[in-house]
Amino acid sequence: MHILIIDDNKELVFGLKKLLKEAGFDLYVAYSIQEAYEKIDALVYDLIILDWMFPDGNGIDFLQKQRALHLQTPILFLSSKNEAHQKAQALNSGADDYLEKPFSHVELIARIRALLRRESTQKQIEISIQNLRLNFLKREVFVDDEAVFLSKKEFELLEFLVTNANVVLTRYQISEYLNRDFDALKSSNIVDAHIKNLRKKLGNAATLIETVRGVGFTIKMT
Repeated sequence: MHILIIDDNKELVFGLKKLLKEAGFDLYVAYSIQEAYEKIDALVYDLIILDWMFPDGNGIDFLQKQRALHLQTPILFLSSKNEAHQKAQALNSGADDYLEKPFSHVELIARIRALLRRESTQKQIEISIQNLRLNFLKREVFVDDEAVFLSKKEFELLEFLVTNANVVLTRYQISEYLNRDFDALKSSNIVDAHIKNLRKKLGNAATLIETVRGVGFTIKMT
């Protein structure tokens, strides 16, 4: 797995390289936006870790330009900016996840693996778990081969759970994913309401969505 780190903090990059190499990843580094443009043209990466501020530009502009060029590589924003509107700006610009500095090494590795797992799953046009079937291309859902009609949010929720199968997603993570404008982050009731509606529509496949008391929800891939 090839990971490109774009960050001008050499001390941080040194630590990241050590951590990620020990986790089995191949690491490449760009210390500036200009170098990032050169590195991104030289190789296809499985994941990009991107900082916000650089002496020669900023990560948001770089991100937007790459998405405009149809770059599909998962991008994890790693920044000390911690305001909700700044996180929303990064996600709305095309980032797949956002992690604040300073961060836990355990959480960073977990988020990287979740992004890589999700990317691998989404490359499939269709996925089935027991009697539940999702078609990512057509955004269709079937239970026992019968079509189930979901709202946009309900489909996104189910897609998020399925592409992170065997991972317990917290209410905060789900809310953050479904509400890119961050208006609803303080209310876990919204997530529970979406889960309730989704379970109702899935009928006998609703048992696939497990509640982890005090944490969140998961779908187990058996």
